[in-house]
Amino acid sequence: MELRPILATLRKHRIPAVLIVLEIALACAVLCNAVFMISLRVRQMHLPNAIDERGISLVSVNGADPKLAASDIPRDLTALRGIAGVTAASVSNTVPLSTNNIGWSFGTSPDATLATQHTVNLSMYFVGEGADQALGLRLKQGRFFTNDEYADSKLGSGVLPGIHVAVLTESAADRMWPGQSPLGKTFYSKPDYYQVVGVVADVMRPWVSDAEHAYNAVYFPLAPDAMTSGYIVRSAPEDRQRVLQQATQALQKLNPGAVVKGRTFTDIRNRYFADTNSMAWMLVLVCVVMLAVTAFGIVGLTSFWVAQRRRQIGVRRAVGATRTDILRYFQAENFLLASFGIALGMALAYGLNLFLMKHYELPRLPGVYLPVGAAVLWAIGQLAVLGPALRASNVPPVVATRAA
Repeated sequence: MELRPILATLRKHRIPAVLIVLEIALACAVLCNAVFMISLRVRQMHLPNAIDERGISLVSVNGADPKLAASDIPRDLTALRGIAGVTAASVSNTVPLSTNNIGWSFGTSPDATLATQHTVNLSMYFVGEGADQALGLRLKQGRFFTNDEYADSKLGSGVLPGIHVAVLTESAADRMWPGQSPLGKTFYSKPDYYQVVGVVADVMRPWVSDAEHAYNAVYFPLAPDAMTSGYIVRSAPEDRQRVLQQATQALQKLNPGAVVKGRTFTDIRNRYFADTNSMAWMLVLVCVVMLAVTAFGIVGLTSFWVAQRRRQIGVRRAVGATRTDILRYFQAENFLLASFGIALGMALAYGLNLFLMKHYELPRLPGVYLPVGAAVLWAIGQLAVLGPALRASNVPPVVATRAA
């Protein structure tokens, strides 16, 4: 089909044509970036986590006397381990996705400090004896901590432990020593230093800002201390609710003046990602509304043009144009408008992504989203124009004989 008649018609109806091109361009820019953001959030919500999520519960004790923690924690753990169905229990300062994050920057050189470049920020887990069984950690290299290391580990003058051993996640170890075995190596935050004695499968941080750094974490041993007042209780998934209820009751009885709360890890995960899930659905709604508005705009504009050109269509039918020719004409016209809009929209999508990268730390938009967005808009354009185009193809040749 020749483009000259189509271009001549579009020049005659310049303003409506420009409006539909701009509408498609805006839809393309928003669609590409929104779908990219949705994919990032869905990916974040489904990141794997190398702990026994279905069997873990967390019981917190708030308001107890911190001076009595050293004696209360062993007593509380004994009570928890005596509950039927409990396979392991321990303490930790925090758990994955709890938002209670203590981050610290470490480097591989002895002069590494918080302000030094080329350091890695790690979330610090301070765990008590048996935490590896309670969490269901999977040891990949080396070992976990010994009883002596737990007993000797106390916090130093700051938030870092005084004992010099640590267990890293696989991602943290690979980020510090790419392609090397981390066992026996030392990392630093001047003047402190820590030797890697083990590596565990990737466990998520208490606060996940992006998928790339989701597993940068380190485990330190810690003797009973007020900092480790969160109890991790592990059981079979089918026993979890009963065990959690009994654990909460047992600790409340042992700590009558404290506030004891229990949560399953499933609840912790769902609460953490509640806003992310809502944002993803909101972006889906934005995409649906944007595409619907674009489709209705195409329908309205094409219907207007069909009404304005009924006599012209009748003349074409009278000189031999078939219904298929008329249908293809309007489809080609829409395809051309959509192509102009998509070309402009890709540039806008790239510009919008640069803005989001600068102000909201969004990653660069992968190129694959642009052709996908273009294909969706082309398809919607062709579907939207189909109804008005079919009505145009049904205009009889006798219309050409009627007065304008």
